[in-house]
Amino acid sequence: MSTSARFDRGLTDDLMSFLAASPSPYHAVANAAERLEKAGFRQVAETDAWDGGGGTAQERKAMGTGGKYVLRGGALIAWYVPEGATPATPYRIVGAHTDSPNLRVKPLPDTGSRGWRQVAVEIYGGTLLNTWLDRDLGLSGRVTLRDGSHRLVNVDRALMRVPQLAVHLDRSVNTDGLKLDKQRHMTPIWGLGEVREGDLISFVEEEAGVPAGEIRGWDLMLHSVEPPAYLGRDRELVAGPRMDNLLSVHAGTAALAAAAAREDLPYIPVLAAFDHEENGSQSDTGADGPLLGTVLERSLYARGGSYEDRARAFAGTVCLSSDTGHAVHPNYSERHEPGHHPLPNGGPILKVNVNQRYATDGSGRAVFAAACERAGVPWQTFVSNNAMPCGTTIGPITAARHGIATVDIGVAILSMHSAREMCGAEDPYLLANALTAFLEG
Repeated sequence: MSTSARFDRGLTDDLMSFLAASPSPYHAVANAAERLEKAGFRQVAETDAWDGGGGTAQERKAMGTGGKYVLRGGALIAWYVPEGATPATPYRIVGAHTDSPNLRVKPLPDTGSRGWRQVAVEIYGGTLLNTWLDRDLGLSGRVTLRDGSHRLVNVDRALMRVPQLAVHLDRSVNTDGLKLDKQRHMTPIWGLGEVREGDLISFVEEEAGVPAGEIRGWDLMLHSVEPPAYLGRDRELVAGPRMDNLLSVHAGTAALAAAAAREDLPYIPVLAAFDHEENGSQSDTGADGPLLGTVLERSLYARGGSYEDRARAFAGTVCLSSDTGHAVHPNYSERHEPGHHPLPNGGPILKVNVNQRYATDGSGRAVFAAACERAGVPWQTFVSNNAMPCGTTIGPITAARHGIATVDIGVAILSMHSAREMCGAEDPYLLANALTAFLEG
């Protein structure tokens, strides 16, 4: 179903800028925070008192209203408390994740052989390894300095490359398929000459503009330097990196900023952008950690709430877990469920799995359908082929950990977990509109 008559390409243009500027989870949350700051949100520190130091009820209420956000590593929790909210007011949460499968730098990165200088990397998440071959790669992430502070790093130029073996030395590659060993075949090249210990981090210190020897720790990763681009005769598709799942982070940020402009909100809108979804979410910044619950509870208690208020608020809360899903691949259509064929530009997808790999149930479907109807947005349904294992998301984790009703949704894409993925150019706009209607209630 085409919606091009009312499609605003500006939001998709902004998504492409967001993807290009967010090569790591740390950059993604910094860029989301910058957008929220422009919408009037302010950062609060987890180490500060949120209740005004135990002031009066009126002071606590003032401390709890307005737009605020918490940054922790590659995660961001942001929320907006309208003036009329009570401690028992339920939340409307958009959940997403900031990490994507990629190649990450090892603790001892300097390696090489046969006259080549290389960088030792570890495989992060369920990466499609072949998509990282023969691709110009940059270096990005976060470094920790001697004083404990952090500095973002983004070397966004052709710095490294993982070269594929020439067909002359692998004659059967096109008939038997490419077989890659994660340890032996995925080490990128970045120069010639003798391997020197400390070489990479010395280079990073120069790029970051910090004195030699200042970097004490790093969370660095490789990224494709090819920018996002419109694709197709009519530019109806978008190709780019990290759509899984920065597409949802971007849409959720736009939706929260739009909802915060409303004064009559019946719910407290929240954006929860977690790290480490691609490897199980079990970290202090992942969905299986306590971050979301802690932030929501502290916000509630800062407004003078009690445990009873907390229980009532959570009982009325709904979370949309927004993550990408599979569009029907025309070259492999037999691998998809024959009765459910989500396509690009057909609107967001409702993801269903009765074995709770997705958290959607009939009640959740009704909430999502109502939001799409209010927004005037078409939507589709995704179900996996019974013969193919189903992936999972932060949805079931959020539902089980916090006792929150959760619905799994997203955007249909191709090439999921590739270094470069593809979606419909209209779908980011449609998703953002649906999320806005959901947050506004």
